[in-house]
Order: sequence, then structure tokens, then C-alpha cells
Amino acid sequence: MPMLERIRAALKDVPSSETPEDVPIDRDYRTSDDLSAADRLELFIERVRDYKAVVHRVKSADLPAAIAGACSARGIRRLVVPADLPDGWAPPGVTLVREPGLTNDDLEQSDGVLTASAVGIAQTGTIVLDSGPGEGRRAISLIPDYHLCVIREDQVVGLVPEAIARLHESASRPGRPITFISGPSATSDIELHRVEGVHGPRTLEVLVVGEG
Repeated sequence: MPMLERIRAALKDVPSSETPEDVPIDRDYRTSDDLSAADRLELFIERVRDYKAVVHRVKSADLPAAIAGACSARGIRRLVVPADLPDGWAPPGVTLVREPGLTNDDLEQSDGVLTASAVGIAQTGTIVLDSGPGEGRRAISLIPDYHLCVIREDQVVGLVPEAIARLHESASRPGRPITFISGPSATSDIELHRVEGVHGPRTLEVLVVGEG
């Protein structure tokens, strides 16, 4: 039975007058993390790396050089960037393919994409983009084969409920799709052979930026 049919069948006996608020939901799960900031950050980096992503810790003052170094190491020549790319992030010697107005072919023919991010989740090793400043629209982080993503240390939370709370404002605004990224795109066929780059970038590189 298709998923939507299952949902309709499950809701068949629900009175039309009933609202979500009429049915209490047990929310006794943890909503805040008790790890120290240092331990939380270490856990985040460890779990992002578990997903076969490349992770570097970078001082804020060294971020432009780290971006340039990452692009140089991969031979990036055409880099997709959002329209509001932060000052100082543009790597020298690289042609910036800047939003808006890029077609899927433009994105496909690029060497990669550079974005900021909204939230990191230590519990799951997940990075979240919410189409906010420095992130661009959702497609630019899905079509290029390489994603260079910048996240600040203070954007990393411990648990999924903490991330959801931070994303509440974005989720309430129309036209702000939210993308959860747990490592490079990968899937497995029926014989469990792992295939990367099917639903998004084949390579994810993360720069974790701190002030120290």
C-alpha cells in the first residue's frame, strides 16, 4: 500500500472536529545536552567524519586561507556560491558562479559549491541548511559533486530537539526549505553495495570555525 494511502487509512476514524492540540503527545525525551562545549564540538567532528566527510578546524582569521586551500587541493576552477557570499570567502583564481539565475546545467558543470550553514547536531553528525544568509537556495547544495561547507562552533548544538528549536523561525517562513546533511550523499543497492553521489554531492568538506 502506498504511503499516502496508509496515512489516509490510519486517519479514517479521526473525527473532523479533532485538532492536533486535542491529543497530548508524550515529550519526555531529552531537550537539552549536558556535554561541555568542547566535548560537544569534539563529538560533532567525530560523527561528521564517521560519515566519510572531511573536517578541518579553522580559526576565524584563517578561514579565507582555508577556503582557498581546500579549493586549490581539489583543483576547483568554477565554484557555485550564493548571492550573499560573506566578504573574504571568495578564493583567488577561482571563477565564482553566483546565484541567482543558475540553471541545473550551470550547477552540474561547476566544480563544486561553497555555502555557510545554519546548525550542526553533535548527536547525529548532521549539518543543517535553512536557505539563510550565505546558504543560497536548496538546489545549489544538492547538484554540484563537491560541497565545501562552513559552520561556526557556536552553531553546533548537542541534540536534535535543540536543533529543531533553533530552526523554528526558518520553518515558519514560506520559501525556506530546510536540508539535513549527514555526510556525502550515499545509498545502497539491493546487494548493499554503497553508491555515493546519487542524491547530492559525492564529497562533503566541512570547515569548523572558531574564534580561538
